[in-house]
Amino acid sequence: MTDVPYTHHERRTKIDIVFEEVVEHIDAEVKLCLTCKAAVKGQFPSAMQGPLQYGDGLKAFVINLLVCQMVALNRVQKLVKAMIGEVIAESTLLKVVLRLYQAIEAWEFDAIEQILKAPAINVDETSLRVDKKNHWLHVYSAGDITLKFLHRKRGKAAIAAIDIIPRYGGKIIHDCWSSYLSYHHCGQGLCGSHLLRELTFIFVANAYAWARNMKCLLQETCIKVSQSAEKKLDDNDFVDL
Repeated sequence: MTDVPYTHHERRTKIDIVFEEVVEHIDAEVKLCLTCKAAVKGQFPSAMQGPLQYGDGLKAFVINLLVCQMVALNRVQKLVKAMIGEVIAESTLLKVVLRLYQAIEAWEFDAIEQILKAPAINVDETSLRVDKKNHWLHVYSAGDITLKFLHRKRGKAAIAAIDIIPRYGGKIIHDCWSSYLSYHHCGQGLCGSHLLRELTFIFVANAYAWARNMKCLLQETCIKVSQSAEKKLDDNDFVDL
């Protein structure tokens, strides 16, 4: 039936994970100078500074176990030994986590500097239980950067400790929380999602037509802005709306 067209097709899928040990050797030639008899050795790649090192894949696996899955150190050692046949010292495992912390610390510093330069930032906070006590997760975002800070307080004490809004001169977009409104050196804007939620409540509770119309207007505006290359409205868009 090679020449017969098919009416439809069926698909069957298999998903698997393959753990594979990859060993890479780099040899450097050692030569003896014919004149001074000094030994001269070739250079190794910068990523291979000692006789034995571990690759990024293995480091990521260790970080996932220790940080994300919160597996005990001795269990991580046993898992890694079962995979590569080598026992990694606890100090080496902890050093991998320390280097991750140092890399994230440097990234966080640069991310804060970029957020401070953004014309507008989104800020929000949500509760999070830590050791059976209520804390607050504060979120700051601009463009493709999102930062999260954990603090025991929700209001100005936390905002001051995080120290982004006190140094920021653009417009902050928020949920109308009074602590944000107290920073008068910043421009203020209300979150569109919160506005839609409030308008929905007003229309459902009171059947006010203006609330329904305003909600439709905001939704249509959002679509036009997202479809615009400049991500803003022009004069013709205002006429259409």
